[in-house]
Amino acid sequence: MIRPQIFVTYALPAPVLARLAQVCDYRIGSQHSPLERSALLAGVRDAHGIVSLITDRIDREVIEAGQHVRIIANVGVGYNNVDVAAARQRGIVVSNTPDVLTDSTADLTWGLILAVTRRIVEADVFTRAGRFTGWDFELLLGSGLNGKTLGIIGYGRIGRAVARRATGFGMNVLYCGRDEVAFRDDPPREVGIPPQPTTSTLTASARLDGLSARRVGFHRLLEQADIVTLHIPLAAVSRHLINRPALGHMKPTAYLINTSRGEIVDETALVEALESGRIAGAGLDVYEQEPAVSPQLLQMPNVVLLPHIGSATTETRTAMAMLAVENVIDLFSGHTPRNAI
Repeated sequence: MIRPQIFVTYALPAPVLARLAQVCDYRIGSQHSPLERSALLAGVRDAHGIVSLITDRIDREVIEAGQHVRIIANVGVGYNNVDVAAARQRGIVVSNTPDVLTDSTADLTWGLILAVTRRIVEADVFTRAGRFTGWDFELLLGSGLNGKTLGIIGYGRIGRAVARRATGFGMNVLYCGRDEVAFRDDPPREVGIPPQPTTSTLTASARLDGLSARRVGFHRLLEQADIVTLHIPLAAVSRHLINRPALGHMKPTAYLINTSRGEIVDETALVEALESGRIAGAGLDVYEQEPAVSPQLLQMPNVVLLPHIGSATTETRTAMAMLAVENVIDLFSGHTPRNAI
């Protein structure tokens, strides 16, 4: 029996490749760096399946080049790098790797929250420069978290994990989901007038997953949160969700955290808000023109910048790759892939 041929765009951990080899033959596109476009197009031509990274642009051209491809298994919870519509037209299954990166991304979100509110990166630079000459009452004063409000935009697996961690810091939690984001252009309420509780509000305020998190509208979350953190996928409705009007609703003492996708934030508007003091700071793991970062952001001490490492633990990255491979094996074993989109 002919074994399926799988094109793996990047060398995955040895245990992952060993598992794939139990059912399929595979070829690796690149060992240490992102795959060149020409190599990607050549690699998919004789493949029955593709295991791709989020940096691989699996567009219509690639999909049409892979005449025999039956599955595109993306190593990542996001899949905006894949033209899902083009894949569906060809009857190709697209899968992702949810769940396994939830905790590592939530942990990193909190790392960014602490780093920017307590000025940890600034303090490290200050100390390494030899400027620490002794304890000072007003040295590098930051912002505390106890009693403050955390606003979570996107209350899926990662959003809930971030909320669970907030309880340990004594924070109040607000959240809004995709419905509130979709209708974000509704006229905002008049600032300063307390909202009247409704039946839906009271229901949404009930404990969820053991958490006391209150569901509110998009504008209200921005107005009330001391920290706004983003955990929604990139889609037409969420691109530039955080734009000039949205930033204008935030408190001047508030911080923005983004560990989801860079294009959710209008980076030009964010720079303007930071430069003008419209918001207090930001913690970013992703960027609108990734891997390029706005030069202005690089100069701002009140911004913590990370190189897209939300899921970057050995355990998580191995689990992500293994889940992608299991999706491939599911398909070629006659089953529906467990994480088909």
